[in-house]
Amino acid sequence: MSEKDQVLVLSLVVGVFCGLASVVLKLSIEWLHHLLTSWFDGNFDYNFLYLVYPGIGMLLSMLFVRYVIRDNIGHGVTKVLLAVSKNESKIKPHNMWSSLVASSVTIGFGGSVGAEAPIVYTGAAIGSNIGRKMRLSYKNITILLGCGAAGAVAGIFKAPLAGVLFTLEILLFNISMSSILPLLLSTVSATVISYLFLGDSLPFECTLSPFTMRNIPFYILLGLFCAACSIYFTRTTLWLEDKIKSIEGPFRRWFFSAACLGLLIFLFPPLYGEGYDSLSVLLNGGGITFENSTVLGFFMDRPWTVVLFFLFILVLKVFSMSFTNAGGGVGGTFGPTLFVGAVAGFVLSRAINLVFAGSGVTVPEQNSVLVGMAGLMAGVMQAPMTAIFLIAEISGGYDLLIPLILTSTISFGATRIVEQYSIYTKRIAKRGELLTHDSDQAVLTLLKTTDLIESDFTSVRIDATLGELVDAVSNSSRNIFPVLDSRKHFQGYVSLEDIRKDMFKKDMYNTMYVYNYMKSSPAYVYPDEKMDSVMKKFETTDAWNLPVVDHYRTYLGFVSKSKIFSAYRNQLKEVSHD
Repeated sequence: MSEKDQVLVLSLVVGVFCGLASVVLKLSIEWLHHLLTSWFDGNFDYNFLYLVYPGIGMLLSMLFVRYVIRDNIGHGVTKVLLAVSKNESKIKPHNMWSSLVASSVTIGFGGSVGAEAPIVYTGAAIGSNIGRKMRLSYKNITILLGCGAAGAVAGIFKAPLAGVLFTLEILLFNISMSSILPLLLSTVSATVISYLFLGDSLPFECTLSPFTMRNIPFYILLGLFCAACSIYFTRTTLWLEDKIKSIEGPFRRWFFSAACLGLLIFLFPPLYGEGYDSLSVLLNGGGITFENSTVLGFFMDRPWTVVLFFLFILVLKVFSMSFTNAGGGVGGTFGPTLFVGAVAGFVLSRAINLVFAGSGVTVPEQNSVLVGMAGLMAGVMQAPMTAIFLIAEISGGYDLLIPLILTSTISFGATRIVEQYSIYTKRIAKRGELLTHDSDQAVLTLLKTTDLIESDFTSVRIDATLGELVDAVSNSSRNIFPVLDSRKHFQGYVSLEDIRKDMFKKDMYNTMYVYNYMKSSPAYVYPDEKMDSVMKKFETTDAWNLPVVDHYRTYLGFVSKSKIFSAYRNQLKEVSHD
């Protein structure tokens, strides 16, 4: 069987495993959630357990990661991007189950994060390790990694098309139509598995009002509001996580984060866990009944205080998510993005309906909740196509395709003006490790300096005579000769052109030395240096060959511009598909 055919078969296998992993994760979270809260009867007294449940889950996850896994498994989507750009799409085998276990405990105990990023990391690890086990090429391992991620999204949401679009927009930098088939096979098989075990109900079934053209100005306004929320979401998350991680000691970080998270959930119960139960209420127009479940319930009987209550939830969800992740929990930002988007849609629509009450102007709140989810996804993840079709698939809301497209496009465009990168890529882009849809930058990121070092140059001592240098020339096929001292430290180089006029003058063989002809290098290249930095050195020095040395200036070889160009062409062929 050809490798291309193997990928088609393996994509189905990957999809099945990803579907099963999604089912296990979803059922584990639901079982833990039911075990811990099923005996709550809505009495405010039981809410004191919200103060401790999330902290216990975070502690268990932290101990599991710190002493069992001994690896950083947080921020799954970012880790997948790094695996593609820096590690030849290789992901450690333990990631096929470790993220699933840790996130189940974190979210099941009430951690305010999403299960989607961990399952994407799990699915990508399944695809990567199956590809490596079958000894596939880097190109096809990357495709199977994408199949795993796509299958994970499809399985957790029962949304095959959204799984494909998620991989194309967020994970894979360069893919052609021939690679779509494995992705489709993976997402379909994962979705079928999810339907078999979880039933045929949609994740966010809801009652929708028909779309009317007169509401277009509102959806434009919602797009702008979602853009503002997206910028707040991204910047606050990254800033707050960095601040919390600056606290010395993992147990101090855990205690601080657990205390803050418990207090937030105690005051605002919808922040507990993924928060999808609250979204179901908003999506189906049910009554908002938090009067008996929170200390703030005494003022929930006033129309505007409901808006204010959910506005606080919108602002504080970012804090609760950051406390969970930075304090030792394992979860993602995907779920919180959907949650905040839904709340944003509700807050804006309810506020407009209150302002224009009695004037005949009404905005359907259920529609706004759904469209807001897509708007925030488009802004925070900068993946508008994924946002549009994911929300349509998980809700059956294809009747709202026009507002979904309108709000998502405006949110994406307005956010992109202020934030060039998504929440997944901002940190790694600053480090120059992001593999993008820009083919030139993507291929340069894939190239490794260590793979391009040429070590077949004949070196000469700095105190060698011209005669010894001529002997070296006669035994070498290269026209550059690195000059080293007694400790193998690079001192300079001699080119064939430099000695051409003297190399046949035998009377100078014992009177002229290498240091008489040696030139200094205009720049040095280091083996761990990024390729875009190496290319800048070639551009500024106008050199065709530069020496590679370690940080002690020990000579390792040369890297040539022609070798880089050749590797670039080969890599471009590798990542580009027929």
